[in-house]
Amino acid sequence: MLKSMTGFGRAEKNVGDKTFLVDIKSLNGKQFELQLRLPSILKPFEFDIRKILAGKLNRGSVECMISLKDTGNAKPVTINTDLAKAYYKPLAELSSALNLDPSHILSTLVKLPEVITPSSETLSDQEWGDFKNVLDAAINALNNHRLNEGAMMEKDLLSRINNIEIQQAEVIKLEPLRQQKIREGITRLLEENVGKENYDGNRLEQELIYYIEKIDITEEQVRLKNHCEYFKTLLAENEESKGKKLSFILQEIGREINTTGSKAYDSTIQKCVVMMKDELEKAKEQVLNAL
Repeated sequence: MLKSMTGFGRAEKNVGDKTFLVDIKSLNGKQFELQLRLPSILKPFEFDIRKILAGKLNRGSVECMISLKDTGNAKPVTINTDLAKAYYKPLAELSSALNLDPSHILSTLVKLPEVITPSSETLSDQEWGDFKNVLDAAINALNNHRLNEGAMMEKDLLSRINNIEIQQAEVIKLEPLRQQKIREGITRLLEENVGKENYDGNRLEQELIYYIEKIDITEEQVRLKNHCEYFKTLLAENEESKGKKLSFILQEIGREINTTGSKAYDSTIQKCVVMMKDELEKAKEQVLNAL
């Protein structure tokens, strides 16, 4: 089971006489990064909201926007009428002295400091519990989206690893032929430039064995096979967050493919290496989105 970091979730529900709308969007990221926008009525609970989101979303670049919809009963702001009256008298006198239209005084009053302030209203314990249900519903919707994305990603990754294994099987089949071609090529080169009678056959055989051992790719193929099998095993496990582990395994797979290419000295094997690298790069791009 693989889960993507990309997803979207939304939930809307009445809490007492208020209606909350929660939108959560998640993209890939190395760690958990949260941009949170919420109404003033939820400010006392900001730390708790952040903690809930971090605990249930684990990793990714997350944007959460919580809106309080007007139901007609909410009191989003408070008007300080005493302060407004205190402002009004000098403003009216100034307006009269300057022969200005007094009808604009109200629009000026509401812009003055502390005349209109956010409501100090907050949620009761019961309302906070109900709001957490709204938040959980949005998180669950997001995680379901992540699971759907992850299922498609898992299918693609398995395809990439299977294609690498197909090319590796071809490399293993070509390996004996490669060694024979190297042996024949060196022997022919010596015969053409030195002459068959002018070199020691036994010494040549010793040197050939040493050279072929140096460019042998058997160990790389064993490790590559093990890495691919481990990748598929980890992919099938129920662990929720495994994107980083999968990325590390792909790095090891890449190391064995690169070493195979550097030791190959064979055009046919090099073609297989190029195809394996192509599949590997596509797998790496996908794993960047894995949770």
